[in-house]
Amino acid sequence: MLEQIRQWYQKNFSDPQVVILALLLILGLVLVMFFGQMLAPVFASIIVAYLLEGLVGRLVRLGLPRLISVLVVFTGFMAMLLVLFFGITPMIMRQLGQAVRALPGYITEIQILLAELPERYPQFVGEQQINEILGKIGEEIGNYGTTIVSPSGLVYLVGVLIFLVLMPILVFFFLKDKRRILEWFRSYMPKNRNLATTVWREVDSQIGNYVRGKVLEILVVWVVTYVTFAWFGLNFAMLLSMLVGFSVLIPYIGAAVITIPVAIVALIQFGFTMDFAWVIIAYLIIQALDGNVLVPILFSEVVSLHPVAIIVAVLIFGGIWGFWGVFFAIPLATLVNAVLRAWPREKSEPPQALDPAGDAS
Repeated sequence: MLEQIRQWYQKNFSDPQVVILALLLILGLVLVMFFGQMLAPVFASIIVAYLLEGLVGRLVRLGLPRLISVLVVFTGFMAMLLVLFFGITPMIMRQLGQAVRALPGYITEIQILLAELPERYPQFVGEQQINEILGKIGEEIGNYGTTIVSPSGLVYLVGVLIFLVLMPILVFFFLKDKRRILEWFRSYMPKNRNLATTVWREVDSQIGNYVRGKVLEILVVWVVTYVTFAWFGLNFAMLLSMLVGFSVLIPYIGAAVITIPVAIVALIQFGFTMDFAWVIIAYLIIQALDGNVLVPILFSEVVSLHPVAIIVAVLIFGGIWGFWGVFFAIPLATLVNAVLRAWPREKSEPPQALDPAGDAS
């Protein structure tokens, strides 16, 4: 057994470049696990900088100095944030307040609908099952209410405010001093790092494409969903459309989860009528177009990961890092895929990843 372990170690770690890559991966994992929450504003700012770097690069290629390009792009970014904060955010907060005030009535309506199920469908639903469901709903609502008014909830709100102040500052300096920051990191890296550099170049390209595509997907889904819901006159259209837009951050799972509040609001507002049916049909069409048309267009240059790999990545990284682990699940899965592709093997041909259909590409 010990001899097999020794042979495996010599086979995989006899190359110094492999050792360097492994140490960098372990260092990154430790950084995420122990300092992920503290460095969340930094990671979020890096994402935004990735998003804006493409615009800065275009202006530089047109002949503008980098500092001027950064100022132009950053000013536009801050103007967009101000429009979002003072234009859309008040509408969302107003609808959120209305939803909170309407919540008791919604709960009552849901309880009435659930209580009628044993009478309508006694062969499928029993009264005891309904009572258990109602008890669970009341318990969860009580837990959420306690969390919001607890000190931890207030601390969370303060953390959000600090987050909003720090992020623009970090984004500006990440854009302005990009070369200096990268050179500083390179100064502490070993010279013999070709394998790590190969992995980084692939991941850098993939993450950049992913971030830009994902932000555009969120905006398109948000706007289209809002126009659709507003056209049907659905309550809380802006709030629900925002949730639908951000649900694309969690592939497969997000769309399934956000369907529940959309269906509940439509059901309470319209009842079992054709209006309810049309809202659900329109929502399902938006989800289908997003998954089958928009995603292939936006992410055509991003390495395709098998759906099982994506779901496993969401579960693993979400368990390690919470919300940010879910947010970074696909980029981190891309990193793992790049490492596996670049890792030295006995055969000269690199391993082939499975495409979403499950066949070797």
